[in-house]
Amino acid sequence: MNRLSSLGLCVALSLGVSQALAQSVVPMKGQSSQQTQTDMAECQNIAAGQTPSSTPSGGRIKGAAAGAAAGATAAQIRGNQHDEVYDRVDDDRKQDYRQDRAKQTAAAGMVVGGSRQRQDRRAQRNSNETANATAYSSCLQGKGYQVNP
Repeated sequence: MNRLSSLGLCVALSLGVSQALAQSVVPMKGQSSQQTQTDMAECQNIAAGQTPSSTPSGGRIKGAAAGAAAGATAAQIRGNQHDEVYDRVDDDRKQDYRQDRAKQTAAAGMVVGGSRQRQDRRAQRNSNETANATAYSSCLQGKGYQVNP
């Protein structure tokens, strides 16, 4: 009967843990179900406290700034390649051309920057989940539990 209740406890506890921490926890030192629940809650809090909460931001702005600078530079270089025509163009027209190119490449840079930011956030989230699961397992093992994935 005692073996059956321990098995039932393990199944119940493994179902009660969040999806990221979907592991079976086996008490190795005869801990009661109340003590096991308390230890699991404490280890979850410890693991959550060790996970960094910062997320990458500013990708769109950085991409737009880089794109605008690249576009203006490219427009100037293109103009310099055609010196005979470019010298006859009014300075206001040159400025408009550089600004238009800067706007176009800023928009493209914003898209690329946003994409990179999303990739960085996904990588950070995966890293946080792994670190959280590792800290949780280590905490429970330190308290005398066997943790199975």
